[in-house]
Parts: sequence; structure tokens; C-alpha cells
Amino acid sequence: PRKKNIRIGNHVVVAEFAGLIGIKVPEILKKLMGLGIMATINQTITGETAELIAADVAIPDAEITEDNVPVYDEVLQEADLTEQAVDEVPLSEEQTPSNVEETGPKNIIEPSATLGTIEQTTERTADTAKEARSAGDKKPNKKKVVFKHHHSADEEVPGKNKNFRRPDLEEKRRGGGGQRDYFFRDRKPRHRRKDQQHGRRHEKAAKKSVDSNVPKHVFNPRKKNIRIGNHVVVAELAGLIGIKVPEILKKLMGLGIMATINQTITGETAELIAADFDVTVEVVTFELTDLLKENEPDAADLEARAPIVTIMGHVDHGKTSLLDKIRETRIATGEAGGITQHIGAYHLKAGGNRVTFLDTPGHEAFTSMRARGANITDIVVLVVAADDKVQPQTIEAIQHARAADVPIIVAVNKIDRPESDPMKIQQELLSHELIPEDLGGSTIFVKVSAKTGEGIDELLEMIHLQSEILELKATPKGLARGTIIESRVRKGQGPVGTVLVQRGTLKIGDYFVMGSIHGRIRAMFDESGNAMLEAGPSIPVEISGLSNVPEVGEIFVILEDEKKARQIAEEREHKLRAETIMDDQKTSLDNLFSKIEEGQANELRLILKGDVQGSVEALKSSLEQIGDQRISPRFLLCSVGNVTETDITLASASDAIIVGFNVKMDAKAKEIRAVEGVDVRLYDVIYNALDDVKAAMEGLLEPEIREEILGHLEVRQVFSAGKNGMVVGGLVTDGKLLRNAMIRVLRKEESIFEGSIISLKRFKDDVQEVAQNYECGMVLDFTEIEDGDIVEAYEQIEESARL
Repeated sequence: PRKKNIRIGNHVVVAEFAGLIGIKVPEILKKLMGLGIMATINQTITGETAELIAADVAIPDAEITEDNVPVYDEVLQEADLTEQAVDEVPLSEEQTPSNVEETGPKNIIEPSATLGTIEQTTERTADTAKEARSAGDKKPNKKKVVFKHHHSADEEVPGKNKNFRRPDLEEKRRGGGGQRDYFFRDRKPRHRRKDQQHGRRHEKAAKKSVDSNVPKHVFNPRKKNIRIGNHVVVAELAGLIGIKVPEILKKLMGLGIMATINQTITGETAELIAADFDVTVEVVTFELTDLLKENEPDAADLEARAPIVTIMGHVDHGKTSLLDKIRETRIATGEAGGITQHIGAYHLKAGGNRVTFLDTPGHEAFTSMRARGANITDIVVLVVAADDKVQPQTIEAIQHARAADVPIIVAVNKIDRPESDPMKIQQELLSHELIPEDLGGSTIFVKVSAKTGEGIDELLEMIHLQSEILELKATPKGLARGTIIESRVRKGQGPVGTVLVQRGTLKIGDYFVMGSIHGRIRAMFDESGNAMLEAGPSIPVEISGLSNVPEVGEIFVILEDEKKARQIAEEREHKLRAETIMDDQKTSLDNLFSKIEEGQANELRLILKGDVQGSVEALKSSLEQIGDQRISPRFLLCSVGNVTETDITLASASDAIIVGFNVKMDAKAKEIRAVEGVDVRLYDVIYNALDDVKAAMEGLLEPEIREEILGHLEVRQVFSAGKNGMVVGGLVTDGKLLRNAMIRVLRKEESIFEGSIISLKRFKDDVQEVAQNYECGMVLDFTEIEDGDIVEAYEQIEESARL
């Protein structure tokens, strides 16, 4: 160290502290890790922590006084004093351990009682004892030590009294036998040479002093070759190589990387570190697509499965009501606004056959949900109201089904109404290439009524017939695979997801990976909330045990190995994070150039909260379409769950509006909202949320100025009014002129002056307005006006901007 004493404040930077003491920064970091503190070179530590580290820095040649002798471990301290007491007992040459006769003991005290806590002993000769005494080899601080064995109440064993002699020992010095003979015969000698140290502590010190060139850390790798993914945790890498974590951290610091024990590093960095320890690293990329190819089922294992049927169509055309009639339920009455706003999955027995129905929303905001429904389905039932017409969402559903190459069955609903016209619907669908079978096409048309039940049996029969034609098969054997069709946060269970199993059998306890999320299935429930132990192909189930809310549409895969599931999830998470960073950087640059060219655009900061992931996704997608170059929404947070205290705090700090869809506000969040004044808007119908957010965005726009023409005056006479400008006389040919109105002077239909009317008169009277076909005079601040010019009067009207 540079100084014996240093002065610091209540806090000190690690690098500065290392410079004051005079040691390298990695040594300080190692000391901090020993205290359970993960720090970096520029991090600040407290003065108390600095004191603890400074006290550990040893000075090799420093003189240690009696007052600052370090306190040893109590067991080692007691061992030192006990052995010291034994060493001071003088022995004759005949009574050394090597010459003790093996005779039966007299007045034996059990060895376990006399041994105390001293177990390791060595031989010591009388000559050595004499040499030690003649050289004055006496230990300071002479103390009385009582052995840890049982004695009588009057018996005491002094540790350093040279004149103390026990009768049995005196007898053995003369002729042998006695307790000490028995002790040395059955046990190793208690004493050792004075020039030898004792105990583990001294043995380590002696070993270290033998060869100072021995490396401090001995490396003994478990394997010469290891396999890792594109990313690996520091602690895991240390375990694979077979070294301590601080060594990995030191190597990382040498590479300029400040990491912690639980931090993730890239595979390339791990290779560089492992190369320093002569360990070869094989970086293995875990791709989910490759895993799916490996688990392709055998054709012999395929069995017939239930068809997956997606109900699609325009909002209010009766999709959910039709499904209610098939299931004999009342789902539609419970939907807010009477419209479906989530994907509903139901597995039931209808018409004697098993069918899985997916009910998708028909509102325009749920385009992504309809696209997902079409991609995972076998058959699309397109519902069109017979009393309406083909709507935009009807056409969109047709396009989704064709993109997914899925057959369409048209269900013409509401035929019970007097104004219904099924033939009109057929004619309109002809333009979209949906030709009925009776006209030579291949599209099945079924007339149904969700109210009366008419045509329901025929529709189910057509679904069964179509599924037989498709020959739908899947294997119930092996590890399950499916698709996430909905996700949410459920109170008491945390993140849950609705999974449609597409092959294999899903069981409780299975390890899974979906996107960047992995976990283990803790519970499964059907659409009615009944607990399930397993689920086969074409069965939708809600599962819990997720670490986070997954993205809808993600592939769900079961794996036998939890480690592999975690590696795949982490790999995809790192990949997604890297892509997000690149997109953010690109967007930032694009925004920078656009703002330079067009000026700073307004933005409405929003925090979106929804009951399910699909709703949040649909709401965000719809809001993104509202903005233009003048204003755009900026989403600070889009997540599933109720509005919490954290959301209120974020909104307050960033001046954002919280938009909640089918969620509530926590009690604590309500309290903070009252204090912070955060604007929180909760909705149960999505188009109400879209309308209000659009109005809020329009309110942030600058008002638009509209020009309205008032009238025209033909100039017939002009004369000067001195310093007051020019007096213009003329006839109002159309409209009217208003006092203080804005005017422009036109000559040959080109504007040569713009200003305002200073005064307006008829004869000698000041007037506020002059109507058509009346003559008047006005004063203008324009000297170049001529006879025959046209004076156009107009006013500017400020209006709210519209998106």
C-alpha cells in the first residue's frame, strides 16, 4: 500500500479506492465478491465497505504488536494453547515415544477423556526438548491451561509449570508403564518438534512457503470439450469449465466486459475465455424449427382427429349466437356491446361427432385475430346475415381463408327475419368467387337461424362431411405441439395461455417452450374451467405455469429436457432483443431525418392494458392506423393485467394516458392516481376506446385555418387620402364587405396586395357592412391600386383539426 492510513468520504469509487490503497482493481472486486457485492470499476461503495476491504490488505514486513494480533478461530487458538502445555512437560530420553514399552496400563484413564480436542500429534525426542529449552525457545504470554478432559474436583493440570510432576509420570520416567505409556502405545504422540508447525492453518502456510512459484489458483477442468448455446450464463460457464466464478469475471474484465455471476455472455466471448484454460467450446444453435423437424411423427402413428372449425364474419352477423345455439349456451349475451372481443375455443360433441370451434371477433380492429384463426383451422364457417349485405370484414375473412388454403362453408344466418334475402347474399358472394354447388361451384351454402335453430343440423353434417374429405389425422403419441391462441394474466394463477394442441398429448408436469418463454405445466383447464390431466390433438386447454405472458400465435412445443427448453427460450429472447434494438435504432434515425425535414411532430403517449394479449395487440394495431405525419401514438407500455401502481407512476412521469380494455384499477393505483392526476380511461368495447383516443390525438393538433370569401368590390375611383393611405370607391358586385375584414387586391386575377380595410363608409357615414349592389368607399394602406382592380374580402375561420 502507498499509505498506512487513508481518508475517504462516506462513499468512494472502486477505482479511486484501489489507487489510494495501491493495489489493482480486480483485487478490490474480488474482495467485494467475497462480501456478496457485485460491483464494477466505476461503481461507488460505502465507507464501511471500504474499511472492511482495507483491513484485509496485508503488509508483508509490518510489525504486529500485541494489541493488533489477529483473533484466530477459537478451536485453533485452544489447540495452540493445549499443545503448548504438552510441549512444556520435560521428557527423559528413555521415555520418548519410540522407546515406550507396550505394557499393560495401570490406573488407566480412558483415552477419549484425556485426549481432549488434540488429535494430531508427532514424535519429539528428549534432545529436541533440551535444545529448545537451552535456546530459550519459550512462548510469550504464559498462561494456565486446563485440559478438556474429566478430572477430580481437586485436580488441575498446569500448562507451563516446569516443577509440576504427576506421580504416574515420575514412575514411568524411572521404569515405564502407567497412563502415558498407554497413551503413546494406542495413539500417535501428542507432541511434535518445536521447529514444526501444527494444524491445518500452519500446514497451508508451510505448503505455500515451500514453493512461492506455485500458481494461486490451480485449474483442473472437468472436460476438455464443452457445448453451449449462442449465449451462456457466467456461473454456468464456470461450472462447465471447472473453475471458480471470480476467474471468469477477471477474464471478462480483461476483455473490457463488466459482468455479474448471473449475467449472460455470448458464445464467442465464452470461447475466448475457455481458450485461456485450454478448453474447446462448441457453440450449438438451438432453433425451434430444427427441433420440430426432428420430432415429425411416423405415418403409422397417425389417427383420425376432430376438425378445427373457425367461425368468421362481420360484426353483428350472429357468429357467437350461432355457436351458442350449437353449444346450447348464452355467451353472446355476456359480451360487452354484444360483440365478440376475444378468440373463444370450444371442444364439444355436436351431431354425434367431436368438433373444436374457434369463435373470432368480427370488428375491424381484430384483423390479426382473424388471421390467426384462419392459419390454425381446418374449415372456415363464414357467417353472413341474410338481412344485410357482404361487409368489409366478410371480404377480409374470405381473403384470410384463401391465404391459409382453408375450405369455406357459408352459413347464411337470420333467415327467420322477414327482410332476409339469402339469394341476394349468394349473388354478392359470386363476385368473390364463392360459387354455390347448385350453380356448379364447390362452395357449400347452408341457410341457418341462430334464433330458431333452423339449419343447425345440416350445418354440422356439412362440417363432418368436409372433415372426412380432408382426412384429418394426427398422432396422440409423443411430445405435444400446438399454438397459443390467447393469453392473459389470471388472478391467483399469474400468466396463463390457451393452447390448441395439434399433435401429441399434453400432460401436467411437461416442460415447454413458446417463443422466448419456457416453463413447466402446473395445471390445465377446459373451456368450462374443469381441471384436466392431459389433452390430445384438436383439444384447446388453458395452462398455467408460465413465467410471462406469451405472444399469441406462438408455437408451443413440449421438450423432455428442461435445460434444452431454457436454452431455446433464452436464445430466442436474445435474438428478439437484438432485433428490437436494431429496429429502434433504425426508427430513431428515420424519425430524426423526418423531423429535420418536416419539423417536430406531436405524439400522444399511451400505456395500453388489456385482459388478454390478443386484445392488446388488436388495440395497438388499430391505434397505429389513426395517426399521420402530424401526430402519432407512442406506446410506452403494452401489457396484460389490471392497471397497477407502477403503471400510474410511469404515466405520471411521462405525461401519458392509460387506456385499459376489459381491466380494472388496483386500489393502490386509485390512491396514487388521485394524487398525481393521471388520465386513466377504461373500456369494455373496443371501438369506444378507438374513438376517444382519436379525439384526444385531434386535440393535440394545431387548429386548421379555413378561408371563407365574403364578397368582391369593383374599383371605380381612386384618390389619395394623404398620410392615411388611398381612398377607394366602388360597387359591391357580390357578397358583402365587412369592416376590418381581410382583403386582397386582384389585377388580372393575380393578387398584388393583401391587407385589411382601415375604414368603411357610405357617403359620410361609417358603416360595419355593405351589401351587394351598393356603392361604398374604403381606406386601404396601398398606394398602387388602380381603377378596374377587384377588391376581394375574406375572413379566416379557425377549426379543429381532423384525422
